[in-house]
Amino acid sequence: LHQQARKVGLIGAPFAKGQQPRSGVERGPDLIRAAGLLHRLQELGEEIHDYGNLTFEDIAEDEPVGGVKHVRAVGRANQTLSEAVRAVKMDGRVSVMLGGDHSLAIGSIHGHAAAVGQLAVVWVDAHADINTPLTTPTGNIHGQAMSYLLHELCSKIPTLPNFSWIKPCVSAKDLVYIGLRDLDAAEHYILKLLGVKVFSMTEVDRLGIARVMEETSEYLCARAKKPIHLSYDIDAIDPSVTPATGTPAAGGLTYREGVYITEHLCQTGLLSGVDLVEVNPFRGQTEHAIQSTVSTAVDLLLGCFGRRREGNHPADFILPEP
Repeated sequence: LHQQARKVGLIGAPFAKGQQPRSGVERGPDLIRAAGLLHRLQELGEEIHDYGNLTFEDIAEDEPVGGVKHVRAVGRANQTLSEAVRAVKMDGRVSVMLGGDHSLAIGSIHGHAAAVGQLAVVWVDAHADINTPLTTPTGNIHGQAMSYLLHELCSKIPTLPNFSWIKPCVSAKDLVYIGLRDLDAAEHYILKLLGVKVFSMTEVDRLGIARVMEETSEYLCARAKKPIHLSYDIDAIDPSVTPATGTPAAGGLTYREGVYITEHLCQTGLLSGVDLVEVNPFRGQTEHAIQSTVSTAVDLLLGCFGRRREGNHPADFILPEP
């Protein structure tokens, strides 16, 4: 089965200030590229344009605001990213954002919605990243990204410098989480309060990943078929496979389950934007640990664009005659 080629736009976002004090995640985009991502996507027949890495303003005076760290830098970086993703979408491409930390989902999802309107979001992660600036135990914005984007939490978000450009753009009913296993009490409360669809690792174990993805598709398409934004944190995968990441949590998705998610979303024909974040080579203890994490990231992205584990062939392939 060969799918029609899509136009893909790749943006690197080498940014680490949504998390502290773990540097290294800004190396993620170039490592994923160096592992052959572009060439392998082209082999699948995709038309790729690499927009390169964004450059982010260095903000010297960036004191915490109510305990939230690097607010000005994160706000400005996400504004830059939002505009870049919007431009990729206006170019008629599927946007692929290589992070960087998961605070970048704010700009990536915001820019996607600005271009296409209403979105469905599939958030694959060990963590819900839905703390508000007032519930965060760490002050790190990579654990808050979703709270800025949800209409239903708008009234719970205080005014923050360099965040006034953000307009909530996702409804709680259009959000699905897969792979959760490390939540703060406030996050658990918020998810229950808003009635968000969650497939924790308990559900993945109970139902199996095929059923989880069937239910995800049915749930998101029940009302209207909206473009899907997949925000994939590499720490969703078990750290035995992807150890080079900042906040690993035991008991995650297997490699096979992780890839199946992307294959299934590809087949819906609705995948319109992808984030792949939190690959951090400084957190890998060995070269093998780093390579395993990076190669898994590449495989997840290939799954999003039609690579099948049973094999692929070009649409124009013919057998040679003797």
